[in-house]
Amino acid sequence: MGEIELSLLRPSSPEALLDEEAFRRDEFLPYWAELWPAAWALAGALPPRLEGVRVVELGCGLGLPSLVAARRGGDVLATDWAPEAIELLVRNAGLNGLTLRAEVCDWREPPAERFDLALAADVLYEARSVAPVLGALRALAPRALVGLAGRPHEAQFLREAGEAVEVAPRVVRLGVD
Repeated sequence: MGEIELSLLRPSSPEALLDEEAFRRDEFLPYWAELWPAAWALAGALPPRLEGVRVVELGCGLGLPSLVAARRGGDVLATDWAPEAIELLVRNAGLNGLTLRAEVCDWREPPAERFDLALAADVLYEARSVAPVLGALRALAPRALVGLAGRPHEAQFLREAGEAVEVAPRVVRLGVD
């Protein structure tokens, strides 16, 4: 990310955020509370200038790619299904003097808006996420960048994305024209 410096508030103990009832209801785990290597890779793969580019991030968690995209001039909507993630991202944007939108959103029901670029970092923890993530990326933007983490279900994602995917180190470029 070179020239970009950001300050990030993070939960001191992501394990303390485990909620057995939320897990029972929808297998919800606080993945959002970790700063994953795939988020670093995705943030580093972003173009240096994003002025005038409408960007959406699915499953933003701590939102590093969204924050970098906003710093580079993008018009950013960051989404996550954890309200706590969105609250902390809004605080981090303010801490860094950045403007972005942040909304609670389940990628099974993506926003109706269209964007120029969709982002997602390390969101393929479970097989049940592959189809909704791919569908959301295709519905949201003609181009997507996906940060990979070596999770078992990423191979299925790449197969289903087919020829629309261009693989770069740790980041998949998905053209969904």
